[in-house]
Amino acid sequence: MYFDDLKLDDMKEPEIINGQDFRLMFNVATNWLEKSVSDIDALNVYPVPDGDCGTNMLLTTRSSLEEASEADEKRVSSVVQAMAKGALMGARGNSGVILSQIWRGLASSLGEKVTINGEDLAKALLQASEMAYRGLSNPVEGTILTVIREAALAADEKAASGNGNVTSVLEAAVKAAKESVANTPNLLPVLKEAGVVDAGGQGLYTLLEGALLYLKGETNRINLEKSEVITSRIPVALKQWPDTRADEEPFGYCTEFILKGENLHPDKIRQELEKRGQSVIVVGDETTVKVHIHAPDPSNVIHYALSIGTMHKINIRNMDEQYEDFLALQREKAAPAVNVAVVAVVTGQGLIKVFTSLGASVIIPGGQTMNPSTEDILRAVEAAPSEQVIILPNNKNIVLTAQQVESLSSKKAKVVPTETIPQGVAALMAFDPKADFETSVKQMNREKSTVKTIEISRAVRSTKLNGFGIKENQVIGFMDSELLSVADKASDLITDICAKIDFDGAEIITIYYGKETETAEAEKVGEIIRRHYPMLEVEVINGGQPHYNYIVSVE
Repeated sequence: MYFDDLKLDDMKEPEIINGQDFRLMFNVATNWLEKSVSDIDALNVYPVPDGDCGTNMLLTTRSSLEEASEADEKRVSSVVQAMAKGALMGARGNSGVILSQIWRGLASSLGEKVTINGEDLAKALLQASEMAYRGLSNPVEGTILTVIREAALAADEKAASGNGNVTSVLEAAVKAAKESVANTPNLLPVLKEAGVVDAGGQGLYTLLEGALLYLKGETNRINLEKSEVITSRIPVALKQWPDTRADEEPFGYCTEFILKGENLHPDKIRQELEKRGQSVIVVGDETTVKVHIHAPDPSNVIHYALSIGTMHKINIRNMDEQYEDFLALQREKAAPAVNVAVVAVVTGQGLIKVFTSLGASVIIPGGQTMNPSTEDILRAVEAAPSEQVIILPNNKNIVLTAQQVESLSSKKAKVVPTETIPQGVAALMAFDPKADFETSVKQMNREKSTVKTIEISRAVRSTKLNGFGIKENQVIGFMDSELLSVADKASDLITDICAKIDFDGAEIITIYYGKETETAEAEKVGEIIRRHYPMLEVEVINGGQPHYNYIVSVE
């Protein structure tokens, strides 16, 4: 919670706001969003764990607030710029990346402003919308993009009327955002069929609504209510997924702090800290620098920092106790340098072994419902044993996040946009560590498209999709993200999907069975496929992945 410096209901609707107001406004918005995270997470088109949009937006927003905590609150511009930086570094999932672009647009528009009025806010929302659209190569309507655009247009119209203070302008944006979210199923047929609204749009509406509560002096509602989740005709059931985390060997300490002083040089500080540890991130200016480092001995880091400034908000954690900061990178500390390193996002002990055996230098634990942040991926790239790094996200909801790292890393980094585990395996099998960087990227991009991916899970709620009436807990099967079959048993479903596939040119079927699937059942499924398709080689591998009973590769 972020109520430590907030007096509830003690302010009148303002004509203008300063930096402190802006930060407190989004402290309240973050708490308002947090109350609805599980509802927003449940707004998946597919009734499977799908990256948890609400969770990603909450974690991204928290990161922005942490960065803003040290900003100059006398100036709105300082607070917004800090929030934009924090959102970028903490962005998780597609929704988090888009949200970080929205913050970047706000920061760009507000420039050096000390305070802002309604007209300033409206212009900033318009710039935020433009930045969000510009950040995607293929923007789709009926998503968070539509919601920010329509909210911004409504705010601009209110400001242009000459009768809009900062509160009434935001109120117009919130009203338009709500209407826009409700309309998303009419813009995206897949939303309409599934009976849900766009989750990212719902999250943005909730954030804006929370900010408005602060401006209207209604923050007491947070203790009594939560935001209305705009639903369609199909009732949405909340889902809760077990935490699945692999045990990792300990490696030093994750050390974070704010360094204050005069004539600080972030680049020089970064170079010095790289001699003392790994995964070094240094951002800031001549007076304030934020530092993150993984070091075997944090005392060396602290002694250096104290020699050039004063340390604040020091946080030192043993990484054996702080899995979220990851690193499976510890196993790579003594790894020899390679020409090109591969960083892969994978969850499940069996799948981790597969990717490691095929040549992945660094594994980032993550996938469905556990999306790594921009900073997580950046740390992995910076710690990889090469100055040239290829990133395999292996999940459609991680691709955008991974692509942010290309411009942030000090290394030459490139994303091969693998959206599934089989695509990642195919790309990695094409990887030649002796080939030059560009050749490897081309080969891996080409090979990732040669496989078909079948994913088998269980429905977490009843819904209708692609013409199928799905009951809660039924087995559902996708091929390359398209729902193809629904059944009561996994074996029946896999054979049904295989019957719909053209196997001309196919040679191998690899079945990765999940954490909740018995080995005997998986072997039985393998035998069924062998009987039906004797011309194919069928492999059954314990992937250990959560949430998906089977991930099947056809190549």
